[in-house]
Amino acid sequence: MSQPSVILATAGYDHTIRFWEAKSGRCYRTLQYPDSQVNRLEITPNKQYLAAAGNPHIRLFEVNSNSPQPVMSYDSHTNNVMAVGFQCDGKWMYSGSEDGTVKIWDLRAPGCQREYESRAAVNTVVLHPNQTELISGDQNGNIRVWDLTANSCSCELVPEVDTAVRSLTVMWDGSLVVAANNHGTCYVWRLLRGNQTMTNFEPLHKLQAHNGYILKCLLSPEFCEPHRYLATASSDHTVKIWNVDGFTLEKTLIGHQRWVWDCVFSVDGAYLITASSDSTAKLWAMANGEAIRTYQGHHKATVCCALHDDLTLHGSGLTTIFAMSS
Repeated sequence: MSQPSVILATAGYDHTIRFWEAKSGRCYRTLQYPDSQVNRLEITPNKQYLAAAGNPHIRLFEVNSNSPQPVMSYDSHTNNVMAVGFQCDGKWMYSGSEDGTVKIWDLRAPGCQREYESRAAVNTVVLHPNQTELISGDQNGNIRVWDLTANSCSCELVPEVDTAVRSLTVMWDGSLVVAANNHGTCYVWRLLRGNQTMTNFEPLHKLQAHNGYILKCLLSPEFCEPHRYLATASSDHTVKIWNVDGFTLEKTLIGHQRWVWDCVFSVDGAYLITASSDSTAKLWAMANGEAIRTYQGHHKATVCCALHDDLTLHGSGLTTIFAMSS
């Protein structure tokens, strides 16, 4: 199989993972995930593997293969796995689960290498760009920083007592962190370095983004600069795009018929992929906020999406293969 330049995958409650041609909208591969729904998808930095987080397993599939079988299974969580991600060179994976734990897995060895107790169902985990801190958010409203060097919790925050933190996102340069909750609110902090290596949170902004739940918040990637955006996906069926400079509303993406669970930017921030309970995923152009492709094929709620596209030299500067092929 020749590797597609843009890898786009979606999954959800119909027990399948689907791979799509991003431009045409054609589904070219379907994987069965019989054990449970799929809560989260993530592609390894080298584009070789796709991690699918379910209940309570994480399965690793080869991206560039016809094999329907996972190449590895990670099995020590005891409840829904709600977060999964990879360290920048792909040596280890992290996960967070409703069993109240955050775990670290060495991809070159079986079993879980480390475990951190959050004492409440973990909804979201992100890796700080410094690659030495994990930040988790849980159902009780706690945000915790796990210092991987000291192997301990270095910081705890509770932005709103007893209000579940649904999603966390960190700016690519480590300057900001945003937490989104069940009340439709985003809390924004500047991340400051103290005397030690520990990250300190300085409150910057409180944004009432939606009237419903925020299910995903996501800051734009490095190659979107100088523009900086925050995307918020909500149970109100919309995704809102906010300018990080002042947190003013830039656009509202309207088109999904049900809750929007997940979103992911293209590498240059020019496009956004969304996944919704209406069983579709959509591709949006950030320039005008229009939906330019709908990915139809799932039979139940689509709750997660993963995208890996490349930057390439083209004409006078960098552009994405996405843009070149559109």
